[in-house]
Parts: sequence; structure tokens; C-alpha cells
Amino acid sequence: MVSLLLALVVLLVGFAVYGRVVERVFGPDDRQTPAIAINDGVDCVPMKPWKAFLVQLLNIAGTGPIFGALMGACFGPVVFLWIVFGSILGGAVHDYMSGMISCRHRGDSIAELSGIYLGGAAKWVMRVFSIVLLTLTGTVFVNSPAALIARLTPAFLNEKFWIVVILLYYVLATLLPIDKLIGKLYPIFGVILIVMAVSVLGGIVFGGYRIPEITLANLHPTGLPVWPFMFVTVACGAISGFHATQSPMIAKCITSEKQGRAIFYGAMIAESVIALIWAAAGVAFYGATDVLNSAISTLGQSGTVYEISNTMLGVVGGALAVVGVVVCPITSGDTAFRSARLILAEITHLDQQKIRNRLIITLPLLAVGAVLTQLDFNVLWRYFSWSNQTLAMISLWVATAYLVKEGGARFGSLMTALPAAFMSAVSMTYILMAGEGFGLSASIAYPVGIVFAAALFAVYAVQLRRRLSRIG
Repeated sequence: MVSLLLALVVLLVGFAVYGRVVERVFGPDDRQTPAIAINDGVDCVPMKPWKAFLVQLLNIAGTGPIFGALMGACFGPVVFLWIVFGSILGGAVHDYMSGMISCRHRGDSIAELSGIYLGGAAKWVMRVFSIVLLTLTGTVFVNSPAALIARLTPAFLNEKFWIVVILLYYVLATLLPIDKLIGKLYPIFGVILIVMAVSVLGGIVFGGYRIPEITLANLHPTGLPVWPFMFVTVACGAISGFHATQSPMIAKCITSEKQGRAIFYGAMIAESVIALIWAAAGVAFYGATDVLNSAISTLGQSGTVYEISNTMLGVVGGALAVVGVVVCPITSGDTAFRSARLILAEITHLDQQKIRNRLIITLPLLAVGAVLTQLDFNVLWRYFSWSNQTLAMISLWVATAYLVKEGGARFGSLMTALPAAFMSAVSMTYILMAGEGFGLSASIAYPVGIVFAAALFAVYAVQLRRRLSRIG
């Protein structure tokens, strides 16, 4: 129990201390934000800070900090360290920079920012990569809540029925102005999400469950190596490239750059608290990683969440927790498709103030998502996870290029370059080793991953040196 409480405290201290360091390096000022300068009534709409925070939190907190945390807990309490330090030093920095740099470029997507700071080729790579990731994300966040709702409703209201219902909601959320549906529902959903997390934490603390103390030992029952698999499995709870596609959406809605730390950095810390609670719930409830892994294999991720919630909290508390778990993915899936619409609009130059143009992009996009829902969830999740972390790697390099080119601090770019290099090693090593990748041995994948990350860091070091020499 001490390990969980200590981890929670470190996350809060990280927000208060390191978050301010990151903010100081970026240097928010009083320039007009897109919500004020553009204010198109559809996507660039002024939003109160507390509402922007809740929308950002719900945008990014899909099933990742819940399902990913449970699967990551199969490695043992070492997962706590990745969630805490991955978030403070990587994920929250990633989200803050993605949002704030976008805010300074009229709310442009991460793909457009890649073109500005990494070149035209990078822009097209990121356009394709982002749309693929967002479509996968939206699809993953259709299947998982549909499966869970189907468990709670009569048999004729099966998973396919709920998939159709959720997709219809996604059409509305993707089409309508952000303040008409998302802006009104998300504050309510945000309260449910927070109450759910507090309820599960209370169930752990007062239910007499034992949480093993933190150890670096790999306790995964199948011997899956911590590096790089744990760092990909626990995607959204520590660092997530998906967030780089979501932060620009709220960058269009904040009314002052000085709100950025609380909204972007703070929402990531809040998501990590959720991930930490669910990782702790997994190891505490099942008692051993082999039992947890077996539950996930036999019940599926949704079934495991349902069993933990219902048993730990009783019928009422369990229902509340399950509602929170349903809200998480739905409120990320809708904005995943909305972000994909915005990126496609940047490519096609279709004016999104006209609903006809929004329909032209939205309907085919959701049709592709409907087809993908027929694929196996576990296969989708593996490709989503790798794509997610690879996008995080690229987003961090974009932020690094921005800080080198325009940042005021001489060596402030190190705070993005170091996690960028780390994620470069994770992404390359994983795709080389994983079964859905090249299936190579660790003796090949490990050194190649390290060399890849070192090469990218060397390019950064050269560019930084040139920049410093020019400014004296």
C-alpha cells in the first residue's frame, strides 16, 4: 500500500514542480489564442479552463489507462515506476508541448507541425500515420465499451447493437460544433470518471487488499520482457502519441496560453493517477500476476474490469465504476474521429464551417471504423499500441525541433530530446521483436534500437550546437 500512496504523491509533486519547469522553458505569454483570434463557432470556440481540462482529460483517457494498466500490471509492481516517471518526464511534457505549439500555430494538427519543424516529407508521413492511428483508436474505443455495455443489458441488446449505437453517437460528436455536444456532456462524464477512480481507490484501501511493494523484478507469467513490451503495453497511462492528436483540439479552445500547464500537463497527470489505481487494483484483486494474466485471457479486458469493479465495490459501486469505464473509451473515440476529420480537412482544404463538407469527410471515415470493428480486438490493440508510441516519439522530436529553433532556454530542449530518444529506442526495439512486427531476437533488436535512438539524438545535438553557435 505504501508503494501506491508514494506513487500518487510523486505524481502530484511532479505536476507542481516539474510542470512549472516545463512551462518556464516554453514561455507562455499574452498573445491571442485561436479561440479568440479565429473563433469559427465550430472547432475554435472559447471554453472555460475547468471545462477545457475535463474535455482534455476525457479526450485522452480512453481504455488505455485502464486496459493498458491492467495488462501492464502483469509485469508486476515495476509498472508503477513507468506510470509515474513516464508521465512526469515524458507523457505530460509531450501533451503540454503538443498543445502549446499547436496553440501558437492556429490550432494546427501534429501532422502540420511536423511539416513546419521536420520538413515536408515528415508532414505527409504524419498525416497518414495520424489518420491510421486515429481510425484504429476510434475503432478500439467502439469495441471495448460495446462489449462491456452488452454484459449489463438484456441478451438481445448484444455487442453489435451497441457498436451501432456508439457509431451513431460518434457521427454527431464528429459533426457538431465542439461546444454543442462534447462541451455539454463532458463535464458530467468528467465527474463520473473522477468518482469512479476514487471509488476503486477506496475499494483497494478499505477492502483489505494487499499491494506488493515496488520491485524491479519482471513478474510476467509468460516471461515477456519488460523492455520494450511493458513500455508499449502501458501506453496511455504513461505516454501516448494519441494525445498529440487530441491536444490541438483543446488548443483551439483555451483563452490564454497560461492555462496550458493546468490543462495539458495536468490532464496527463490525472490520467496517470487513473492508470496507477487500475494497475494497483489488478495486482491487489488477483493477488498474483499469473492469476491476473489468466483473467485477462479468459474474461477479456472488459470482463476483467467488470469482475474487479463488481466484486470490490458491490453492485452499486461496481455499476458506477463500470459506467466510468464505459465513458472513458467513448469520450476518446468520438474525439479520435473528430481529430481525423480535422486532419483530413487540412489536407483537402474543405471549409469545416459548412456542415456539407464535414459530412463529406465524416461519413466515409466512420464507415471505415465500422468495418474495422469486425477485427479481433487484441490484434487491433497491439497495432494501436505500437502506432501510439511511435507517434509519441515523432511528436517529441517535433517539440524538440521547435525548442531548438524558437525556444528561449539554451538547453531546455533536452527535456523533450531525452524522452524522444527513449521512445525512439522503445518503438524500434518493439517492432523488431514483436510477433506482429519482425519477430527478431533480443540480441538483434536491442542494439539496433539503441543505435537508432543514439543516431537521432546525435542529429539533435548537431542541430542544437549549430543553433547555439548562431545566437552566440
